[in-house]
Amino acid sequence: MNFNHSTYISPLTWRYGSEAMRQIWSETHKRRLMRRVWVALATAQHQAGLVTAVQLADLQSQQENVNIERALEIEKETRHDVMAEIRVFAEQCPAGGGIIHWGATSADITDNVDVLRQREAARLLAAQLKTLLGHLAERIEAYAAVPTMAHTHIQPAEPTTLGYRFAVYAQDLLDDLHSLQSLISNLRGKGFKGAVGTQASYGELLHGTGTTAQQMEAAAMAVLELPYFPIATQTYTRQQDLRLLQGLAGIAASLHKFALDFRVLQSPPFGEWAEPFGKQQVGSSAMPFKRNPINTENICSLARYVAALPAVAWDNASQAILERSLDDSANRRIMLAEAFLATDELLRRASRIVAEMVVDETAVQRNLATYGPFAATERVLMALVAAGASRQEGHEWIREASLAAWAALRRGEENPLVSLLVVDERIGEFLAADQVRGLMDAGGYVGTAVARAHEFAQMIRRAI
Repeated sequence: MNFNHSTYISPLTWRYGSEAMRQIWSETHKRRLMRRVWVALATAQHQAGLVTAVQLADLQSQQENVNIERALEIEKETRHDVMAEIRVFAEQCPAGGGIIHWGATSADITDNVDVLRQREAARLLAAQLKTLLGHLAERIEAYAAVPTMAHTHIQPAEPTTLGYRFAVYAQDLLDDLHSLQSLISNLRGKGFKGAVGTQASYGELLHGTGTTAQQMEAAAMAVLELPYFPIATQTYTRQQDLRLLQGLAGIAASLHKFALDFRVLQSPPFGEWAEPFGKQQVGSSAMPFKRNPINTENICSLARYVAALPAVAWDNASQAILERSLDDSANRRIMLAEAFLATDELLRRASRIVAEMVVDETAVQRNLATYGPFAATERVLMALVAAGASRQEGHEWIREASLAAWAALRRGEENPLVSLLVVDERIGEFLAADQVRGLMDAGGYVGTAVARAHEFAQMIRRAI
């Protein structure tokens, strides 16, 4: 069990994800939570008069003292990880060891532990989402009024503003935050319901105590401060895992969209955005000039992985045969931890990018000057009609000039569209040259984008 780089270890063990998230999904933390659940059960049983104060105190004194090495030795013999942990705990508790796990089945412990870890991990992601949204709010406000060329079908369309574009990403992520917060508030443990969910074992041992199985369950779960399902089989419904994984996949989708757009805008034909690039950073082993978008590519890569995991959770939920089958156990050990660790890395990396990215406003203005005039012709057409021209004739005049301008761009020349419209005598009969030039200022053709970007930034700040 001495893992190092001479054997396989997951990239999520050391390359991706934060230490805080790795700690949540560590074996040490899991086993301490298992003991916490056993102590909660013993506390409720003490309240019912089944467990003495001395026994309970003995368990509480060893709650943090996990011994993984000893547990693995026992597991080699028992082939049962939960029984191995029970025996280690019992060895450490001469007074209370005999009542550990009284009436319980393994999933009474492990399912509650899973949800406790999911809640911790989800709260960490929510905090990271708020950090990312804070960085985006700063970008929105800083660039709310900076016009940039918008694209549909990856073709120049009309102007928008940089701040408004950042708000598009932020809106998705704010919705993701609200969804995640809802998931957190609705996470529920199994409770203590025994082998098939009927609480028969607890009812048997509580007979004559004046405490019901449901009262004991409520008391134990209150110690854990964990809501629980009123109905469960041997496990809580795996639909909850599916909803959780779908929520993480939603975050991944939002970040993939942001990262893919970033990669497009960093490419030299656009050249508007750039990832932070260190002085000693190498972009390519073969081509020294390269500045590859490795961080946003990494986001897209990990996001695809997170997006694939709900399919596993769907299988677990839909194929949970009768009251229990163990065919979800192995994949859940991997899936739950890795979904959170990968999403953790996505959010941390995205936060660094947004906070440290470079916006090349010269390139932004160049692209706007190149392609913006085409969008501004809509204003000229509306003004022509208002001045008494035929819309259909005006449309044809502008179309002819636009085709000539596109031909000039393909020859590598500057966009001549403004001058072509200014010297067109047909247009001149209705609009003065200065009026045409003013209408062709694409930077002013951004509608309500500036105001709504500022408003959304304030909405983010209220939410975080």
